[in-house]
Amino acid sequence: MSDTGRRSRILQAATDRGILHPERAPLAAFVDWERVTLNVEHLMHAFPADLSTLHAFAVKANSLVPVLARLRELGMGAEVASDGELTAALQAGFTPERIVFDSPAKSWQELRRALELGVSLNIDNFQELERVRQIVKERPSTSEIGIRLNPQVGTGDIAAMSTAGVHSKFGIPLEDPGMRERLIEAYLAHPWLRRAHTHVGSQGCPLPLIGQGVNELVRFADEVNTRAGFAQIQTLDIGGGLPVDFKTDAPLSAFDEYVAVLGEGAPRLFSGDYAIVTEFGRSILAKQGFIAAYVEYTKQVGGRDIAITHAGAQIATRTIFMPVAWPLRIEAFSQSGDAKSLEHTVVQDVAGPCCFAGDLVARGRELPALVPGDIVALLDTGAYYASNPFAYNSLPVPGVYGVSMTANAAPEFSVMREAQLEPYLEATAE
Repeated sequence: MSDTGRRSRILQAATDRGILHPERAPLAAFVDWERVTLNVEHLMHAFPADLSTLHAFAVKANSLVPVLARLRELGMGAEVASDGELTAALQAGFTPERIVFDSPAKSWQELRRALELGVSLNIDNFQELERVRQIVKERPSTSEIGIRLNPQVGTGDIAAMSTAGVHSKFGIPLEDPGMRERLIEAYLAHPWLRRAHTHVGSQGCPLPLIGQGVNELVRFADEVNTRAGFAQIQTLDIGGGLPVDFKTDAPLSAFDEYVAVLGEGAPRLFSGDYAIVTEFGRSILAKQGFIAAYVEYTKQVGGRDIAITHAGAQIATRTIFMPVAWPLRIEAFSQSGDAKSLEHTVVQDVAGPCCFAGDLVARGRELPALVPGDIVALLDTGAYYASNPFAYNSLPVPGVYGVSMTANAAPEFSVMREAQLEPYLEATAE
């Protein structure tokens, strides 16, 4: 079955069961669990089996508790960037030792909670290090603690997604004058600093750049351990950021290529001297999900066909405001869920429901001619699109459904998030 055929089968079942309905539920999101399972297995097989490796899913990419619980069942850990994400990970059943806490703005309360629980902690700056020192002096913690380094190896194609530039807000700059020595001295003065972390960036960062950043992390850890006279740093958190292929239907992320590049650019990483932590998010779920929305109206303006749909900035915020960096593939289906023929296409815009002119998920896209009642599918939206709804116009937050499929049986749906028809309205007091 083709990927389009697979999506068609899901849509047919969703419309039959009212999960997607032109009036009651004109917008819904789907996560394909069979594809997620294959992708996670691919990740785990890509890394050497004889190394201690924790693959911590970046919760920011999809913070829905049922989604996190399924990823935990598949063997993943969790990387969190706020107290709310930490709570979600705990509710999903992750044990503290399989949770990593990253954030550049951890409060005293967040630090105390993480350290009391025994959650692993990546410290962002020297002021935070002093806070942690005070807390663990008062109450020792079982947490594995390290510092986030900015290797300053450069940026990728999307500046907002690059975190290893000269002026990045994240981590301690390794190449700024005097900083490397100050960092090493901080480790030597605090023997409970047993790990080190870096993250070069996300979408748009080429693999050799990521490998360069990871190599700088390994070099730093080796230097600390040599100066300390023992293996003080034992765990290296290499972040995530594997770019996702948003141009094809390839369901598996290039984790094998990523590991091969690390083997060439940072061979000491796989020496066995260090345990490894990864923090993949987008590359775990993006290709495994899509959003479906009904076409409400169509019109022609200035010779351009426009389809007005229920999918816009409220669920595709990055695409709307950064369309060049975050384009989406669009597929067209009939009201029954059948894929529309590509034999006759029309250049058209696909617009959302938000009340501003820029709310377009696709501009000048060649698609089958859309008519009211058709369904458009926004592909590769399994990551981030469910976790960052935009409250503009107080539009409904769509339901998110996990899909399990077998060869002959109809798709089975599980609720990851109920649709929220009036999520931003305060309840009226009786």
